[in-house]
Amino acid sequence: MANECKPLFRPGRDVTVLATAAVTGSTFVNISASRDAATGLIKVAPATAAGAAFGVATADIASGGVGAVIKGGIVPVTAGGAIAAGAQVEIAAGGKVVTLASGIAVGQAVEAGTNNNPVFVNLYQ
Repeated sequence: MANECKPLFRPGRDVTVLATAAVTGSTFVNISASRDAATGLIKVAPATAAGAAFGVATADIASGGVGAVIKGGIVPVTAGGAIAAGAQVEIAAGGKVVTLASGIAVGQAVEAGTNNNPVFVNLYQ
């Protein structure tokens, strides 16, 4: 078929990724390098504090391992501090979320959260 558009990702589906560093499940990741030439997979690593995000890891992924990332929806993310319900959140160390201060808003907490526990976040992706 001429000029066929083959999406790399469609909403409602997880994205298969290749980790370039160890990733902890239920934390944010970001793109870490160009797609892998051999597999075509997007390369990710833990997202940096106050930075942008690609999505949330569905489980732990070892460095060099293949895993999945959630893009969009309301998902549990590990909190990096106390978060009030309705607060906008940004990324903290280790890809956890904290109340928005000076970083990039990546979502909104739909419930209150406490340090190192899961909090449901409506992702802005």
